[in-house]
Amino acid sequence: MSDLGTWLPELVVAVLASVLAITLHEAAHGYAALALGDDTAKRMGRLSLNPLRHVDPVGTLLLPGILLVGQLLATGRVQFMFGWAKPVPVDVLALRNPRQGMMLVAAAGPAMNFALAWLAALLVHPAENWGMLLSPDSLEIAYRFLALSILANLVLGLFNLLPIPPLDGGRIVAGLLPRSLALPYMRLERWGILLVLFAVVILPQLSPGADPVRWALGHVLPSALDLVLRLSGNGTGP
Repeated sequence: MSDLGTWLPELVVAVLASVLAITLHEAAHGYAALALGDDTAKRMGRLSLNPLRHVDPVGTLLLPGILLVGQLLATGRVQFMFGWAKPVPVDVLALRNPRQGMMLVAAAGPAMNFALAWLAALLVHPAENWGMLLSPDSLEIAYRFLALSILANLVLGLFNLLPIPPLDGGRIVAGLLPRSLALPYMRLERWGILLVLFAVVILPQLSPGADPVRWALGHVLPSALDLVLRLSGNGTGP
């Protein structure tokens, strides 16, 4: 794309949708922990809706930036986003029921993302009447923001449910396992990000047929998108 003005609106709405998804995901962890007895995030200034407090240099800036620019230069559209924020600190022992509480705190992030995806899908209905107030170009941008909000929240929520510590899914599994298995399972957390990067980046290069991200985008994401559209009264997904 040679015309900056052509893809600049796409860049802006993609960044906004991704930042909102990541920020509210992390805030949900902090508020859930506070409700269950742990005020660590509040004391450390992380119980906030300010995106800057949750920025991770690699996961929030570098990797999403590369994905955004690469897709915009190649196609002029954003079809996939991936990233993460700086985890909200949680003191498990401060929770009233540590094992159950950690599960609920972990589940709060993906639950927030799925709720935001559903809300964005619901907003499509009033958006149909915005044509009287907005220009055709502005209306198209509004629709793109809603579409990218749905996708960003679904991808972030589903990705975090992978059963790999320190992802939310890993912590949920640890809460379900017997204590004798949960403790060694959580020791994987020190290698968790390396395992994720291996599965997402390295494995597809070693074996093109083994690409969990491509498989998820082709099978899991469409099913989740179809469910959100049905629940919001928008028919079915693509």
